[in-house]
Amino acid sequence: MIPMMVVLFFVLLALAVPVGHVLLIASGGAILWGGEFPPFLVPQQMVSQTQSFPMLALPFFILSGSLMMSGRLGEKLIGFATELVQRFRGGLGAVSVVGSCVFGGVSGSAVADATALGGMLIPWQKREGYPAAFAAANNAAAATIAILIPPSIPFILYSLVSNVSVADLFVAGVVPGLLLTTGFVTVNNVSARLRGFPYVRAAFDGAKVWRLFVDALPALAMPIMILVLLRFGVATPTEVSVMAVLYALAAGVFLYRDMTLARFTDALIAAGVATGVVMLVIMGSSVVGWLMTYAQVPQRFAAWCLTTLKDPWLIILAMNAIMLVAGMFIDLPAAILLLGPIFVPLAQAIGLDLTQLGVMMVLNLAVGLYTPPVGTTLFISSSIAQTSIVRTTRELWPFYIVALLILLLFSYVPAMTI
Repeated sequence: MIPMMVVLFFVLLALAVPVGHVLLIASGGAILWGGEFPPFLVPQQMVSQTQSFPMLALPFFILSGSLMMSGRLGEKLIGFATELVQRFRGGLGAVSVVGSCVFGGVSGSAVADATALGGMLIPWQKREGYPAAFAAANNAAAATIAILIPPSIPFILYSLVSNVSVADLFVAGVVPGLLLTTGFVTVNNVSARLRGFPYVRAAFDGAKVWRLFVDALPALAMPIMILVLLRFGVATPTEVSVMAVLYALAAGVFLYRDMTLARFTDALIAAGVATGVVMLVIMGSSVVGWLMTYAQVPQRFAAWCLTTLKDPWLIILAMNAIMLVAGMFIDLPAAILLLGPIFVPLAQAIGLDLTQLGVMMVLNLAVGLYTPPVGTTLFISSSIAQTSIVRTTRELWPFYIVALLILLLFSYVPAMTI
């Protein structure tokens, strides 16, 4: 059954079938082909994976991000990030990076960041004299910071397959997120100096920065609130996600006074659609995961790695290589749900901390989001910048170097995962 499922999976992916449907068709086809199990196993396994209380955190965190990003709060965040860094060399590009770091604490979605920030910042950067391809590359890479800063949707999915605490994963994602921010800001600074990019020469206005900081404080405080509540056991991830929605509503109604029924309805619809896409992938991957568990694929893979590669550092290197390649072709949620059950037993066998594995996995798959041929943020950013994928990819090499160096650091230095 497994070989048939693998063949169907890659054939359907090559035909550009949505990955959620690919998972269901491939697993269902393999079950029918093998004839060992009744067909009703597919819907049974699809439903079983969704019967999880922590899963309720997904739609609520997505809804809170939709509510906070669609109003004046988004403008306040961009204004604060712009005033903070625009006067430095490469500052106009660094606005995208700092903005993604700040927005990450609201949305938890790289695609949402790439679309929202790219739509505002890429045209502005082009008007100021930045090459379109560089602006697109910068936005595509920077948007992935959002999936490391809590609340992170990928970390919630990883906790589903690894049983690692969501609170531990959220805390562990802060440092790599801040390191990526620092590294990408440095790329912008060095590129600007070498290539003569324009920058704002206005004097630093401390009073203006403080005023913008106060305006953006409700959004800046949200990830801190989430971490504190989870870290000290005040509430469960699901309860915190509901609090985040109430917090976003209160900010829109009482602080910014821009919450309307139409905006609330639009946010509900957007959150519902996004949740539906993720849930379909979860349901499809649960059937695939059950079949792989039945065939003992994770155990066999772990045994092969231990007998062939032997050294833990080589096994970690191989895991990183597999995740990088998978991220180039498979959507991030599907990749986590498919690779997680395979790599968790292997990590346990070599003594690799599962929280560290989660950070490695998200960092790896984040790179895949701006790597051809199926890089989501790469395509979004290139479309906004009206430039070709090839030109954008050429501008991405310094961002790849920074991301891979940080990935190696978190792969081989366990102390970095707090």
